[in-house]
Amino acid sequence: MKKLLLATAALSVLASPAFADIEAAKKWIDGEFQPSSLSKEDQLKEMEWFIKAAEPFKGMEIKVVSETITTHDYESKVLAKAFEEITGIKVTHDLIGEGDVVEKLQTQMQSGENIYDAYVNDSDLIGTHWR
Repeated sequence: MKKLLLATAALSVLASPAFADIEAAKKWIDGEFQPSSLSKEDQLKEMEWFIKAAEPFKGMEIKVVSETITTHDYESKVLAKAFEEITGIKVTHDLIGEGDVVEKLQTQMQSGENIYDAYVNDSDLIGTHWR
């Protein structure tokens, strides 16, 4: 019976869609996060902090939206994946036109209904919402 419970627990951990991983952090530090103004050791310390801070939120999903520019494309395709692998928090980062970002933001502010958890937008909207 103990073996069955242990096997079930192990499978549930392995089957979880996202989990924080120091090995993933090392992979990202060695690859994508170079060159850096921080040493690899300092980067790893920061990653350890992120993993610990993310622990209560592991397995959660957040939705982010931003306009379709090269910077946000990189955030959506590369950094969101790194964040999930390192912290265990899944990020869905939608890219839409700038006018659509503003419209979604205004709709959320006026209706009080959550459309996205985070908006990445230009400074011309400073003061209309919290960041």
